Amino acid sequence: MTKEIVIKVLVTEKGERLSAENRYPVMVAAEANKYEIAAAVEKKFGVHVLAVRTVNVKGATKNIRGTRRTTTEPTWKKAYITVKDGERIEQV
Repeated sequence: MTKEIVIKVLVTEKGERLSAENRYPVMVAAEANKYEIAAAVEKKFGVHVLAVRTVNVKGATKNIRGTRRTTTEPTWKKAYITVKDGERIEQV
């Protein structure tokens, strides 16, 4: 069973700032490690990856309006990808 490692490129204000430094935030599979993430990004976007930094993002607890119940969003993993100068990851 093959699961997609790179889920999507995150389009945020912080991501736009970091793209000037050749760094891009990407949502990745929770069980993927840095080596797998680097290989998947190089294959999918055709860039040379210099560094990968990962962060586990805890799911937020939200109150359901009009009731006493709460829900929890799922926990997910984010990776900051640094690419070679002159290369870009296209953000959709």
